[in-house]
Amino acid sequence: MYADVLVVTSKVKKHIKDKYGFNTSAETIAVLSKAVEALCEKGSESAKADGRKTAMARDIVIDHL
Repeated sequence: MYADVLVVTSKVKKHIKDKYGFNTSAETIAVLSKAVEALCEKGSESAKADGRKTAMARDIVIDHL
């Protein structure tokens, strides 16, 4: 299991259950947390490259949505 959970597990599970009728495994939460961590890292790198100390929405790029 991923040590740092960066998503609200109960909200993710409720969303998937309410919208799709599915249960959610612990591994799903770990994968989502890793994805959020990667987005934060890329966003922070983008802000740093622009000489800022604030990550902004424009720094968070989601390619596959």
